[in-house]
Amino acid sequence: MLTSALPLSRTRLTLMFVLGTSLTLSFLLIVGRVLMTGHYTFLFLIWNLFLAVIPFALSTLLGIAQGPLQTRMLVPVGAVWLLFFPNAPYILTDLFHLDTRPGVPQWYDLALILSCAWNGLMLAYASLSDMQRLVQARLGFWPGWAFATVALLLSSFGIYLGRYLRFNSWDILTNPLTLFYDIVNRILHPFSFPGTWGVTLVFGLFLLVGYGTVRLMGRAQEDV
Repeated sequence: MLTSALPLSRTRLTLMFVLGTSLTLSFLLIVGRVLMTGHYTFLFLIWNLFLAVIPFALSTLLGIAQGPLQTRMLVPVGAVWLLFFPNAPYILTDLFHLDTRPGVPQWYDLALILSCAWNGLMLAYASLSDMQRLVQARLGFWPGWAFATVALLLSSFGIYLGRYLRFNSWDILTNPLTLFYDIVNRILHPFSFPGTWGVTLVFGLFLLVGYGTVRLMGRAQEDV
């Protein structure tokens, strides 16, 4: 599913079409639930999906840029990408909202949330593949994988901040002191916050193994 070249080749356009189709399915499931129940229970997932699209849009923008323009954009756009990147895999934790509710079968809600979680994960992997390729082109194979590993671990820490401390990406601008205090406090006193590092390591390893699997599957298809 992940592309081997960033410019808008046929493969890249196909990837965007497939992701767009999958996002549309999630949107239709959410709208269908609203029509069935008259409640807006999972409408927030549309916003979560929008946030998940942002890092993919940014990595695509960097891929389209060429030469000196790409070099100038890499650090500032890359920083914004890293800030928004956790929003994509974060949707996996929306499975916490699965419960039996009147007016709709539980299997429908399961399919709805899973479709959103799948989109978040695929957008994350596609976006990370783009960024890893840019790093690898400049620094080499192993620095590229080091970047991907650190990005996934940081995203898992971001998932913790978002799910359990209820921070958002824009809190770095609107609420920086509280965000900074909570992060530094957990770094300086790691044994006082086992949940923080449990979530970071477990989710980080899960995302890393999944990312490596997807990359290997893509490589295997190329070798056929």
